[in-house]
Amino acid sequence: MTKILVFVCCFLPFFAYAERTIDYIPVFESLHFDRPTLLTHAGDSSERIFIVEQAGSIKVFQQNKEVKQTSVFFDLAKMTENKISVSGEEGLLGLAFDPDYKNNGYFYVYYSAKSPRRSVISRFSTSKQNKNMAMHGSEKILLEIPQPYSNHNGGMIAFGADGYLYIGTGDGGSAGDPQHYAQNLASLLGKILRVDVNGKAANGNPFEQHQKAEPRVWAYGLRNPWRFSFDRATGQLWAADVGQNAWEEVNRVTKAGNYGWRWFEGTHEYRVDEQTHAKVIDPIFEYSHKDGNSITGGYVYRGKTYPELVGWYHFGDFVSGQMWTLNTADSNATAIKTGRINNPSGFGEDEQGELYVLSYQGKLFRVVSQP
Repeated sequence: MTKILVFVCCFLPFFAYAERTIDYIPVFESLHFDRPTLLTHAGDSSERIFIVEQAGSIKVFQQNKEVKQTSVFFDLAKMTENKISVSGEEGLLGLAFDPDYKNNGYFYVYYSAKSPRRSVISRFSTSKQNKNMAMHGSEKILLEIPQPYSNHNGGMIAFGADGYLYIGTGDGGSAGDPQHYAQNLASLLGKILRVDVNGKAANGNPFEQHQKAEPRVWAYGLRNPWRFSFDRATGQLWAADVGQNAWEEVNRVTKAGNYGWRWFEGTHEYRVDEQTHAKVIDPIFEYSHKDGNSITGGYVYRGKTYPELVGWYHFGDFVSGQMWTLNTADSNATAIKTGRINNPSGFGEDEQGELYVLSYQGKLFRVVSQP
């Protein structure tokens, strides 16, 4: 068994309470997962936790610290007729439960398909006989996005408070966005998309009247957003964008926002050309490859257990394992290094807003604050 060492490297004395440290405590220690990338809940008051595994499964278990086993909620290979790909950066990458899941049983996934290579966003249904199992033959494809290369797939999907589904896509892969997709409003690549539950452009999207733009685009200029999340208190969309050679970044995403790639990597020029005339929104925070090489976006803490953490955005780096936290209430805040986790590949909230971190090595951790 691989032992994951977790420690705190600093304390945060400016919390409004006594001096505290942020720590990452192993939870559900009897469980092990295959390349986990996302933790979420169904919003149905069932106190269940769902874990997305890149290899193609979604596991479910009761939120009980003594839990000993999981069950398979969803097996991608058995649920679709598409030929799937689960190598490298491809695989089962996203999961979102319908806002009315408790009544309609709908959930949505983002996965990689091949022949031809593409990203697929589909809706599935839960079995009426077993709420812990998806129903075979229930796939409804909402959207298929051609992928020129196997990397930079994005993959995060989540419903906003407006009831629309938001989708994060990478720039199509290779290196340096060779086709300049991220700045091309006619392309679905390198974007945050906003769609209705049928996959069509949501009402009020910023480019729906633009003749040369894809109407599903909400924001653009992204390289590979891994991952984004909504602040459940404010609705603010936070996205971490994986860098190219030198810089990783955290962004506050707004309607019609252009986040600069490939003209800029973070706040630094990457490939500026004669077309660089659009207003680019700088990241809220960036770090160099001295501290890590692949950012993993997290969540703003809104749980009740640790009031001193409320409003702090937590994220990490997949390669170095370095973890950070950032005070979202301070417009000039600098992210503070906290501890380390081996290969943090995703974050997630339970229904109460408590925050978890997933290690790609197969284990789960809870974000805690303690003296």
